[in-house]
Amino acid sequence: MGEKGAGTMSAARTPPTIEEVCRLVTPARAAAFRACGFPLVQGRREGSRLYDLQGRPYVNCRSSGGVFNFGHRPAFAVEALRGALDHLDIGDWLVPSPWRAEAASRISDSLPGGDWMSFFVPGGGEAVDVAIKLARLATGRTGFVCAEGGYHGHTGFALSAGDPCLSEGMGPLVPGFERVAFGDAAAVERATGPGTAAVLLETIPATGGMLVPPDDFYPRVRAACDRAGALLILDEVQAGLGRTGKIWGFENWDVVPDIVITGKGLSGGVYPVSACTYRADLERALETRPFFHPSSYGGAELGMVVAAAVMDEVRKPGFLEHVRAMGERFQAGFDALRERHPDVLVEFRRRGLMMGYDLPSPVHAIAMLRLLLERGVLSVFSNNRPFSMQLMPALVISPEDVDFVLEAAGGALEALEREVPATAGAGAAS
Repeated sequence: MGEKGAGTMSAARTPPTIEEVCRLVTPARAAAFRACGFPLVQGRREGSRLYDLQGRPYVNCRSSGGVFNFGHRPAFAVEALRGALDHLDIGDWLVPSPWRAEAASRISDSLPGGDWMSFFVPGGGEAVDVAIKLARLATGRTGFVCAEGGYHGHTGFALSAGDPCLSEGMGPLVPGFERVAFGDAAAVERATGPGTAAVLLETIPATGGMLVPPDDFYPRVRAACDRAGALLILDEVQAGLGRTGKIWGFENWDVVPDIVITGKGLSGGVYPVSACTYRADLERALETRPFFHPSSYGGAELGMVVAAAVMDEVRKPGFLEHVRAMGERFQAGFDALRERHPDVLVEFRRRGLMMGYDLPSPVHAIAMLRLLLERGVLSVFSNNRPFSMQLMPALVISPEDVDFVLEAAGGALEALEREVPATAGAGAAS
């Protein structure tokens, strides 16, 4: 495979199987993919579509959790990266960089209420680690309130903040993390006290099933943090950068956190970059610890150029309006599908183009994944709520591709009703 260009295969060769592709990477994944009826090996990709090695297209409604917010290989990001390669490399994380400053400025300009500082790292989990360390340094406290079913990455501190199902066999974990039901403001209020450094939540938990909290949830959480002198950290790795129809997901609830985590889409899908962005006054905590988190690839200058271009793209006229319009188109389509398939389509949830829907059980969700793939749509279930399907298309998805996905979903639901009894795994989606 190595001698061919990206996304191409020799016409004389048979495309490799999942087992062959995974053999020297993670062989256990091949068995898991087969068990789910997931035969796809990714080949070339463009816009909202991903192609397998046989050339079959799929509308990508996974988008790697938002990495491909702007579609695959978006022209603006590719051009920014190509231009940067003419005069930049990764750069030295220790040495100040004007490109880092420019990307941080673009993020700060998109946030409410004055100056914000950004600490750049390659991945979202590491950005969460930075936020947790910063919160402990800033408050002198060690406790965190998090959500059941949450996901913040698989690095050290971040893994401790996630749901226990993610860390089985990996303990002991970092202590000090208390979990409450997401959306239960009273539980957050009870758990937040004098030992709490921060409340750490995904604005909309994706791996937890695309849960949308009650309208009063975040205002009450913000107030609880203020009363206790704790910080509010919102993980917007998936909910941020336009996904909900606003630049930042928390804008839907008119609250402002103290620390924001972003990533995935900040990469433009072409260069890994994430950020821990925090209120400027929290910088005081770092006066005696300015190098508290060394990161060799943190703030890589190639990524900084891409990140600045991404922030410009999100703020272009019409971009968010398109996200909201396509979200409403999906809403109308799923409302109609629920009327036709009430026994299997249990609930549909949405903010902008961050969408999820419940099926009766994980058995139905595994079958739905396969049935959608057969109809040309890549969509997966939520690990921490395995009867929920995730629906995260590119934010630039066309009306025609929305209709294609809705038609595929309708066909898949019809097949699901025939193939899987409604009582299979009964009670799982409760």
